[in-house]
Amino acid sequence: MKPAPALVAAAGIWFLLGAAGFFSDTVALIWLYAGLVLLPFVVADGIALYVLADRLTVKRHIPSYLAQDESAAVTLEVRRSGTGFLPFRILLWDIHPASMETIEADTFPAVLEREQLAANGAALLFQYALQPAERGQWSFRGTELLLSSLCRFWQLKVFHPCESSGRTYPNFKKIQAAAGEDLRGLLERTGLKNIRMRGQGMEFRSLREYQEGDSLRNVDWRATGRRRKVIVREYQEEQDQQVLFLLDSGYRLHRLDDADPRRSTSSRATPRMQFDSALEAVLLLSWVSLKHGDSAAVGTFGSSSRWLAPRKGVSAFPILMNGLYDLTSAPVPSSPFSALEDALARLKRRTFIILISNFREEDGESLSWIVKHIEKRHLLLVVSLKEAESEFLATRRAVGAESALESAAAFSYLSARRELYASWEHTGLLTMECRARDLSSALISRYLQVKRSGRL
Repeated sequence: MKPAPALVAAAGIWFLLGAAGFFSDTVALIWLYAGLVLLPFVVADGIALYVLADRLTVKRHIPSYLAQDESAAVTLEVRRSGTGFLPFRILLWDIHPASMETIEADTFPAVLEREQLAANGAALLFQYALQPAERGQWSFRGTELLLSSLCRFWQLKVFHPCESSGRTYPNFKKIQAAAGEDLRGLLERTGLKNIRMRGQGMEFRSLREYQEGDSLRNVDWRATGRRRKVIVREYQEEQDQQVLFLLDSGYRLHRLDDADPRRSTSSRATPRMQFDSALEAVLLLSWVSLKHGDSAAVGTFGSSSRWLAPRKGVSAFPILMNGLYDLTSAPVPSSPFSALEDALARLKRRTFIILISNFREEDGESLSWIVKHIEKRHLLLVVSLKEAESEFLATRRAVGAESALESAAAFSYLSARRELYASWEHTGLLTMECRARDLSSALISRYLQVKRSGRL
């Protein structure tokens, strides 16, 4: 409990009156009687506030599962209990997690209407919006109330342990919205084009009559002879295959996502990293592969090591979400090739392995020895995210000798990376380099291309 501004002002006036009493006996007498009259009111006001005023209960209503960067409605239900008097003024703070932000900056302190709590049992509802900026577990400690006494001489801050907990997932609402549509609609929204069907690396689907534009390679001559009209074979992507994502959560992807336009002006609790875009791309492509009838598995390495065994069917997608929603990156060492070696020991059948990290010239020798173990049994796609800082230095206009040296070093570094990827392609590996903002669409496109090419 602490003095309120009214008590501070009254005490100041009383002391000034006491100072004036040195020059006048009448003023001194007034000062004395004013103190004797004021003191009981001040003491009684403080005791009443401390003993009787906190007769309130607070209950919070918030969904247990939230989506990152999606606003969530929070409702605080305040009720009066007991027969104590109501404070003159009630201010409310909700102690939300540091990983969340209020949509409106002036949300707290909230002034509660005293009249709405006058009737015993009446509830006052206060609503506001929060936006979770981080994935993972979250919990609310409680709420704080600042109560003012009836005479406004004292203020009492009380804590109500109104606890709530839940999880913040990646922005799965957009993925769920796409789940009700066919894949063609999803690809159209992501700006992808249809990929040309190659060869016979497809599963036979059905026979149908020839239509203008059908390839002559798909004509079934036996069926054509029996029915005496041109019949073609219709194919679909081969299903029941296995896709494994190996995601780096170490220092290689622990860099600012150049696709995040808010990184210079946002008040986010933590900045958005390339790892966040990579994780969202993995989840989206996992859903696409599950819908295509394939099984999906995910392994992580670096700051955290996790292994989600292969599962098939769209019903397996929530399992992947629950296993990956709280993953974060950290500036710690990571070894993509050790993770790849461990994954090969776990795999029992041919798998399309997608290794996502940031590869550099020194990684060339590390991968060369493991290629022989991969090319016969599995298909490997090495995905490397571009470094915006290096590209900026390599393409900027140099001013001065030091700037020219920096640009030349960056250009040489990027050139060595491209040569590394070209050498990997020459050995039969698949490689892909793209910006974080384009990773989701690029991965989906490459996945469909591989399935239609029959390489799996």
